[in-house]
Amino acid sequence: MKILNSPFTTRNFTLAFIFILYFTIHSIAQKIVAPERMEAIYQAVKTPYKYGLVISPKDNNEKMDCPTIFKKGKHWYMTYLTFGGRGYETWLAQSKDLLHWEKLGKIMSFTDSTQWDANQKAGYLALLETQWGGKYRIKKYQGKYWLSYFGGKSTGYEAGDLSIGIAYTTQNPTQTHEWVRLPQPVLTSKDTDVRWWENRKLFKSSIIEDKQRLTGHSFVMYYNANGDSALNNKKTRWYERIGMAVSDDMEHWQRYIKEPIVQHPVGITGDPIIQKIGDVYVMFYFGAFWQDRKGAFNRFAASYDLVHWTDWTGDNLVQSSEPYDNTYAHKSFVIKHKGIVYHFYCAVNQHDQRGIAVATSKDLGKSTLSFVEPNKVEQKK
Repeated sequence: MKILNSPFTTRNFTLAFIFILYFTIHSIAQKIVAPERMEAIYQAVKTPYKYGLVISPKDNNEKMDCPTIFKKGKHWYMTYLTFGGRGYETWLAQSKDLLHWEKLGKIMSFTDSTQWDANQKAGYLALLETQWGGKYRIKKYQGKYWLSYFGGKSTGYEAGDLSIGIAYTTQNPTQTHEWVRLPQPVLTSKDTDVRWWENRKLFKSSIIEDKQRLTGHSFVMYYNANGDSALNNKKTRWYERIGMAVSDDMEHWQRYIKEPIVQHPVGITGDPIIQKIGDVYVMFYFGAFWQDRKGAFNRFAASYDLVHWTDWTGDNLVQSSEPYDNTYAHKSFVIKHKGIVYHFYCAVNQHDQRGIAVATSKDLGKSTLSFVEPNKVEQKK
């Protein structure tokens, strides 16, 4: 005969319930970064001092965008994008002190062909070390350095179909040379498994190594895209959201979940870059044209598992405030070196001149670099 209410059975049930409850609470806690931790992150990464422009265009036809920073030897290096009307190309610059930069040349150029990426090659270095205050080296995989990029064959500003491709080099990444591109994109808006929010254009991507295999894979790509599968909903199709894909060999990628991991009801959420502060991953990204904020600005989200992200709801990290960034201050790359935080970003002024600027956690003075004088047509606008 079974005694259902025996002390032994009740005790086992109670212990089992406590065990399940503990792991349920622990699981939920690992998906949410507490408000006090988010505030601590904000205090650790904020950069209230704007140094100013560190790289500026040679003329009013050239625009610069999307800095990526790494270190090799005694020097710092930056990849960045240029646009002069035809499309994006990717350049390399060098610095000794993170404030004064020398342009070195191109690493991804236009190709006069019918290839899918002939007129758009917007590159972002992959597998950078993500430790906050670390060495910021770019790591190899299978003897190669890697980058991801969005490409397209249409001419114009982010025109036509844009897809994500992969390139690599076995040469020194601090020397200017053309990186080898895989022949076909790895993610497109025409893929059979494309999600509702990315069925138009795919934009910036950022690839990190998942050392702990939190996702079950070796590499994680975060990227932003736009689209909307809702019928007759053209209004929202330009909204951008951030999603993720995974890979075990850097060449074959699969989408990880169906929904975006960071998004907002209106406007753009884009250009994710990852750092790890203690046991928390921090995603720096930019927002634009939101319901409650004007212009474009830089913010962050945080995660314990690379999948579930807690969004910061406080003040912007960087926003428009100076003549050189009074239209947009957006598209982050944030590092900490010798106790100082450097927040690189794309600065856009009222004449649509675009350059790379930096804000810091310590007052380092002011840059003497500026945009060239706007032409008369721009002055009349």
